[in-house]
Amino acid sequence: MQIWRYLTPMAAPVPSLLARSGAETLGTFVLVFLGCGSVHVAALTGDLGLGSVALVWAVAIMLAIFSVGAISGAHINPAMTLAFALWDQFPWRDVPAYLVAQIVGAFTAAVILFALFHPMLEERERAKDVKRGQAGSEITAMCYGEYFPNPGKFGSGAGPYDSDAHAKHNQMVGELMACFAEFLGTLILAFVVFALADERNTATPAARLAPVFIGLTVAVLIMVIAPLTQACFNPARDIGPRLFAWLAGWGDIAIPGPRSATGFFTVYILAPIAGAIAGGAIYCHVVRLCLPAADSESASPGVGV
Repeated sequence: MQIWRYLTPMAAPVPSLLARSGAETLGTFVLVFLGCGSVHVAALTGDLGLGSVALVWAVAIMLAIFSVGAISGAHINPAMTLAFALWDQFPWRDVPAYLVAQIVGAFTAAVILFALFHPMLEERERAKDVKRGQAGSEITAMCYGEYFPNPGKFGSGAGPYDSDAHAKHNQMVGELMACFAEFLGTLILAFVVFALADERNTATPAARLAPVFIGLTVAVLIMVIAPLTQACFNPARDIGPRLFAWLAGWGDIAIPGPRSATGFFTVYILAPIAGAIAGGAIYCHVVRLCLPAADSESASPGVGV
């Protein structure tokens, strides 16, 4: 499977690991800065709805892949890196560097977003009468790490934060259901990425359009799953900003989170990784077997999200 075929000439040499890791950092920074930036705007101003946030994430993914895909493959997602490696599309020796680079890019984006938006974050906390790091501060921490179910509505509107209503709302989505939602969403995403990048698949769009369809896939998944879990599908997108939020005063509200000691880890790290692996398995070991063989097949670093 030639996963780089949309972005890199077949004969092009593979860049150094340092160059590829740097590209992963930059690509993940672009993704998280724009994507989480839209979450800030939606949560703090109300100027963006769910559809607009989904569209921003879609465009962010397209820009990240088009910008750095020819260097690193634009995985920009640890779950995709691990899925590519497990299904023989990426060398295991390069996995640690990619994972670190992705988390660094996401963390850096969170730092800059906080520098830009911290007055608005403080204003929202005052308006809702919540103290950062205590119960209820999920309404601002959600701009960085993610929560299930989505607590966004408790930070909007007039009046103080309603802890009783939020507690009832939390009963609608338990940890197991949140894990399943993130698993399924990432499975679909990985399945589409593997399909779009496969030279055997003659139904794929014209060259260089794969990133557009990957972005659109993420957009529609956000529209469906964001009310449940905020729609992560990417461990770096969660752990980088969540780690920053923990350091920036949200404390236990960020890590481990208000629901359970394991919730953020199982829902936003393990479930997406398992989903990406499963999506790659379904494509590589079921669907791909039904396609005609290409004239030549080789493996190289993959394009992902």
